[in-house]
Amino acid sequence: MTMKTVAVIDIGKTNAKIALVELERFEEIAVRKAGNGVKDDGPYPHFDTERLWRFILDSLAALNREHPIDAISVTTHGATAVLLDSSGALALPVLDYEFAGPDALADEYDKVRPRFSETGSARLPMGLNVGAQLFWQQRMFPDHFARVATILTYAQYWSYRLTGIRANELTSLGCHTDLWNPATADFSSMVDQQGWRHLFAPVRRAGDVLGPVLRQVADETGVPPETPVHCGIHDSNASLLPHLITRQAPFSVASTGTWIVMLAVGARPVKLDERRDTLINVNALGDPVPSARFMGGRAFSLLIGGDPPPASPEAEASVLENGHMLLPSLPGGSGPFPTSSPRWTTDEDRLTPAERLAAVSFHLALMTATCLDLIGARGEILVEGPFASNEAYLRMLAAATGRPVLANRLNSTGTSLGAACLVAGAHVRTGAEPVALQMPVAYAGYADLWRRLTAAHVQAGSQ
Repeated sequence: MTMKTVAVIDIGKTNAKIALVELERFEEIAVRKAGNGVKDDGPYPHFDTERLWRFILDSLAALNREHPIDAISVTTHGATAVLLDSSGALALPVLDYEFAGPDALADEYDKVRPRFSETGSARLPMGLNVGAQLFWQQRMFPDHFARVATILTYAQYWSYRLTGIRANELTSLGCHTDLWNPATADFSSMVDQQGWRHLFAPVRRAGDVLGPVLRQVADETGVPPETPVHCGIHDSNASLLPHLITRQAPFSVASTGTWIVMLAVGARPVKLDERRDTLINVNALGDPVPSARFMGGRAFSLLIGGDPPPASPEAEASVLENGHMLLPSLPGGSGPFPTSSPRWTTDEDRLTPAERLAAVSFHLALMTATCLDLIGARGEILVEGPFASNEAYLRMLAAATGRPVLANRLNSTGTSLGAACLVAGAHVRTGAEPVALQMPVAYAGYADLWRRLTAAHVQAGSQ
């Protein structure tokens, strides 16, 4: 059967969407979106999986009426595990990784978690290490945890809801979970020490076809019952995948969304610093990839809001000329400056909305450049996601790194197209366009000053 159209279930931390990707043109041809909220009822803050499931089914039905769906693929954010009982229902709600509950057992967990040298997984706060989530859930809710029959990574939970087949997957297990050893391509020592190995469903490749959709799903959505469902992939690795397929190393990808995640292919050898949110990811081919991350999209929302003003070249030039800067970092607890509090070098209340937009965009570009340097990135930089349309961010990133920056303008989120690559027959292209750098001396001077002020700011904060 020739595959023409794939439906991609794309669950981000802030938003969820279902996108139809036409495989010949490798373009999104239809999209449905919804917010991804967190519920505060129950034992702890958790994702509203049943509302998301209803959104998925309704969207598949609506989109299939527009264009027949030939296959389904899934991509989701990481740092999330799903605990199922023997009936396939949730043994515990799906924990929101921004919940600080696991920090209460941080001292105990630190004694059992594997070393960074084994997993490439940095120690992160809240529930950002899936191992910390499981450790906390087992001790706080022992009766519920005793009923756990299967542990699934998040993308594979939705594949399971579609097919009834339980699986885990490499890119999700290799995403700062503390659960995976990239060097041996097996679970970490902690998984056996804690007696969890038998709970994990079999590990599959992202592109594996788990099976056809369940009859109930076919009946409710109108999707043909023989429609194949692919195992699924972690979202940042979905953004990386089209470039892995089409591009020679070295290069790096900045996948932008709630998190800005950087992955460096063919990086120069560097010693990763787990205290600065650098880590090892595992790509869709099973290979380790040095990575770094910070909550750039969340910072943008906090500083600019959901309705940013129009970009202004005049405002951008004013920020460069007057040296209006935001020093790192916001929010705290992660990224390359996890213990530093943000500070403006100017009276932020006197900035026009357009100047504030430019200054924040510059700040996020310089944070990205810092992360890329920490992981030894070389070659071209590919920007995916919402920030691929932010010209101020792109220009400052090019100036700060001194390397070519290309923006994927095919669509607003590279994750959906990346997940579509898992389907055989996709005519993969990246749509990456080079960024023209204006006033290179002014941008480079701003970047150098930001670095010097940031170093002094971080040093002062540590004293």
